[in-house]
Amino acid sequence: MNTFKTYFLMALLTVLVVFVGNLLGGQGGMMMAFLFAVVMNFGTYFFSDKIVLRMYGAREVSETENPQLYRMTQELAQHAGIPMPKLYLIQGDQPNAFTTGRNPEHTAVAVTEGIQRLLTPDELRGVIGHELGHVMHRDILVGTIAATFAGAISMLAHMAQWAMIFGGRSRDNDDGESPIVAIAMIIVAPLAAMLIQMAISRSREFMADEEGARLAANPLLLANALRKLEASAREIPMDASPSTAHMFIVNPLNGGGIAKLFSTHPPIEERVARLEAMVYGNKA
Repeated sequence: MNTFKTYFLMALLTVLVVFVGNLLGGQGGMMMAFLFAVVMNFGTYFFSDKIVLRMYGAREVSETENPQLYRMTQELAQHAGIPMPKLYLIQGDQPNAFTTGRNPEHTAVAVTEGIQRLLTPDELRGVIGHELGHVMHRDILVGTIAATFAGAISMLAHMAQWAMIFGGRSRDNDDGESPIVAIAMIIVAPLAAMLIQMAISRSREFMADEEGARLAANPLLLANALRKLEASAREIPMDASPSTAHMFIVNPLNGGGIAKLFSTHPPIEERVARLEAMVYGNKA
């Protein structure tokens, strides 16, 4: 179901690009914005891992330095049928973790010092399984494609905004296009693209939870870990960038109310309920 939802949302983003491009920027403007977004995200796809790891001061750790974490990750990677990722440690008290890298052969798993202090080894095993689930499903690639389309839509909206300011298209609207419609699309299209992008990210989190639970052989361990991580993330601040918040296993930034609509993570309660259903079944 989550895979179908992802494909549906990706198709929706594609349709939105075509529609907005033709409505606001014409075919030429649509192609220019799309190609520019592809180039930007191509660079992000290949270099984002180094950028993000440097941003958080992550330090690569060896088997000698952290044998328990290394061997745990190695065992889970073998079970998942993927290469052993590089391991990184981030200084900080907030317990959290994320995965980056463009493909299974170029992957890094980063954990904070706080997560090793908070979780039991079995719970940490569930977290590492979740992160490797992202690798197995190539979620970095999916996220990059979604960002490409969302970026193209945003650029089209900005192009249309400047065109209207300088009267580029408003003078010859022989096709009956209303300036009000154009203005509405300039405002609504980027917002819609962002909401779709966030929805894709939430679907991928559910899939990684399921895969992590299977790799760890006990969904309840990951469920317990998520409860602890969510509670600690609310109490312990982290100097995290909103642009990278979607990468972490739980949102490192606090937010409630309408902010949940724009969240890259599903509610912890729903994630836990799905994991428990893998053990106990759905409770009517």
